[in-house]
Amino acid sequence: MTAFKQFLSSDLIVTPFEVNKGFSFVGAAALTGSDVGIDRFLGKNIDGLFNTSQALTGEVTSEYQSLVYNSIKQLYYSNYLSSSFGDEPSVPYVVPGLDSSGDVLLGSGNSAGRYENYLQTTLRTQHYYPTASNAIVGVVSVPSKLFGEYIQPGSFRITGESGSVYDDQNGGLYSGSTYVGNIIYQHGISIFTTGAVDLIENLVTSPNINCSFSSSYTIFETQYKCTINSNEYSFTLNPTVISGSTDGTVYDYVTGSYFNPYVTTVGLYNENQDLIAVGKLSKPLPLNSVTDTNILINIDR
Repeated sequence: MTAFKQFLSSDLIVTPFEVNKGFSFVGAAALTGSDVGIDRFLGKNIDGLFNTSQALTGEVTSEYQSLVYNSIKQLYYSNYLSSSFGDEPSVPYVVPGLDSSGDVLLGSGNSAGRYENYLQTTLRTQHYYPTASNAIVGVVSVPSKLFGEYIQPGSFRITGESGSVYDDQNGGLYSGSTYVGNIIYQHGISIFTTGAVDLIENLVTSPNINCSFSSSYTIFETQYKCTINSNEYSFTLNPTVISGSTDGTVYDYVTGSYFNPYVTTVGLYNENQDLIAVGKLSKPLPLNSVTDTNILINIDR
């Protein structure tokens, strides 16, 4: 049998904490496995209007090379096309009633420095994007089912026949001490924009490739404090204490002043009285008739 008691808001504590898991893949076949799905793309700055005869790229999904190039430029480098450390924001302002014609807009209204490029740090870090005709960029895309909320900074490394690239924990990608691109941790996107052409092509096309990183995911632990006051539940509900008589008489040992019930199981119920969780104690816990008894239940989700 059971006894019920309602929780107060002060009895619940929700604590978030971050968990990480490391991944390591050897060979292109491991990257493109059905339970992995890491894709690699080669983007190219192709002159002229887009047409469907242009070259495709990608191993898990197919995309046009020119669309990969332009999408990456727009999303992550639109503020860095004229300066590798970013264009200064150009913000016009209104001067009310400057002259008889009324309000006047002063300052440049162009778009320089006004895009959201998903910067990984407040530091002024280097970004470079090639704009020459037929310039290429490499992209490695990790699906969110692997990296969770973001790739753990400092954990990304990819190695091919032409060299190894790692991240600097601030969104930069380096081969040795040479800057070669950027990583967008929360999108799982690594972009190779500079350095030797054979390095970029090798990292996104070679079958001999190794890639490793750590994921980040926040889980929430809910702690329920089950408080049994000293004056509560002083009598057992176990039906085995009833004697064989038909009037419900209990055994004498139950009525003694030294008898205390034991707790063996705590169940958590929702507002509809549905049992949603069960906590088993490692051994029966005697209730105390002098002090309160607290039982803590932790549930992760």
